Amino acid sequence: MRNDIRAKNDVVEVDVPGSKSLTQRALVAAALADGESLIRHALVAEDTHYMISGLKQLGARIETVDEGLSVTGTGGAIAANGREIFLGNNGTALRFLTAVVCLGRGRYVLTGEKRLCERPVGPLVGALQEMGVEISCSNNCPPVEVAANGLKGGCLTLVDIESSQYVSALLLCAPYTAKGIELSLEGNIVSAPYIELTINVMNDFGAKIIRTGRRHYLVGTQHIYTGRDYYVEGDASSASYFFLAAAVLKKTIRVNGISRFSTQGDIRLLDMMEQLGCRVESGPNRVEVIGRALAAGDLTLDLGDMPDMVPTMGVLAAFREGRTKIINVAHLRIKESNRLAAMVSELNRIGIKASELPDGLEIEGGRPHGADIETYNDHRIAMSFAVAGLAAPGIVISDRKCVDKSFPEFWRELAKI
Repeated sequence: MRNDIRAKNDVVEVDVPGSKSLTQRALVAAALADGESLIRHALVAEDTHYMISGLKQLGARIETVDEGLSVTGTGGAIAANGREIFLGNNGTALRFLTAVVCLGRGRYVLTGEKRLCERPVGPLVGALQEMGVEISCSNNCPPVEVAANGLKGGCLTLVDIESSQYVSALLLCAPYTAKGIELSLEGNIVSAPYIELTINVMNDFGAKIIRTGRRHYLVGTQHIYTGRDYYVEGDASSASYFFLAAAVLKKTIRVNGISRFSTQGDIRLLDMMEQLGCRVESGPNRVEVIGRALAAGDLTLDLGDMPDMVPTMGVLAAFREGRTKIINVAHLRIKESNRLAAMVSELNRIGIKASELPDGLEIEGGRPHGADIETYNDHRIAMSFAVAGLAAPGIVISDRKCVDKSFPEFWRELAKI
């Protein structure tokens, strides 16, 4: 990342790291692959450190090199060293590796910080039990204990799941099962774009996924992963905080390393920015948001496919005249924090009337004022309210370090604005 500020015609440029979602999926595929991979522009942050540590315990060799991360895969031969796999508060790593260890032989225990052990994994455990795995968890949550003897695969149906990560975990492992996986999804599926992200990474590493319907997936065993050179595009979730800054400050901010045509679902935030009056321009590897007066009036936003954008849009709603309802995000109560309760508490703290809905938030826009913000050890709460502090002097973030989970350079980039 560059340290300079380049402002031409009042354009401020910032940089974002590689996508956390793509980095973690690419790491799993590369760790299972035959041969060596180079993952360029990978996110190096707290969450990816936990993922890397877990994959190393399972036999992958992962090293930091000048170009990114060098990964020597296991060819699907998962090691069992008997040590507990500790994954901090990385829910993605916990769910992905819960499925990965089932490919091995031996005993595994996956656990993490107190908050991770309050986040559900039961539906994934149940699906693995259906495939004959001896696996258990505690009240649907970690720690997860596995007595693995390979993963046979088979036909599965998941209904009304609260995390798309269960689907991604099963798909990522499918090429290494005994007979492949046939997976059907029914009912409400949150964060569906992340499933597409998983399929894209699997295809990039050589697997073949057959879709016989919108929610029906077949993954055989004829095509396993092959090591490759893989570039991670910029993180759309991290970019959102600078899109937000452009909107609330009515500035022009150019975010390098991301494209409007990204496959990441969170890039759809730009459509909402335009709906609210901002102008968006995009190049092959940059997005520029030109902030303008925000449209007033009552607005309902369905963020079920992009739940990580709720703190971002919640703060934007605080600066907009009118009532904003954010719906279809009840599952945010089981993220790094209870994000719905956290947003209500901290919005109220800065003078904005906000309340919880059964499946979301209701926010009355106004004039935010300064306050000390509690982050609940949640990186997205910290970064969203840090941007609010650019427009409402006196906002102080209590735990600045929690952003290391996904964006260690956040404060440096924010200082450019």
